[in-house]
Amino acid sequence: MAYIYKVTIVEKQTVTELPPGMRLLVRRVCNSVLVRENFNYSADVSVVFVDNDYIQSLNKQYRGKDAPTDMLSFPATKDGDYEINPETGAKILGDIILSIEKALEEAKIYFLPVQDIIMRWTAHSLMHLLGYDHEKRDIDYAKMQRVCDDIINEVSIPDAFCDFKSYKSER
Repeated sequence: MAYIYKVTIVEKQTVTELPPGMRLLVRRVCNSVLVRENFNYSADVSVVFVDNDYIQSLNKQYRGKDAPTDMLSFPATKDGDYEINPETGAKILGDIILSIEKALEEAKIYFLPVQDIIMRWTAHSLMHLLGYDHEKRDIDYAKMQRVCDDIINEVSIPDAFCDFKSYKSER
């Protein structure tokens, strides 16, 4: 049976344009994580790019932390079960919120392309939507790190196909 993984990408920021090809990479990351984790259902997930002010307000409202953060995950579960999209029958996994400003900051600090940061955060956040919780179970953190590394290697597009040179950090 074929499963359909729908990834909706929303921008609620005006700090910068997303790097070329970023939407494709985010969708590929989500698909790869769901396949790797044997998610044998059709699924809907939202990825929202925001600025630091927006993510700070969410972080304060939902986690009581009045500071910007890199990413937040909001699972769409009721009593441990995913909500179902009545039109498609797909399981609604939830929302991934990513700060593009934080991604640009980390890219400069760690001398990494911003797309690598965003891919890692997307994979990490989606694993939270699938039930992983490294704050409660240390073993989840190690697995999440391994999956993120594998997904980045699997999904990355060489510069010949997608030019990210203008978004790479200067050394």
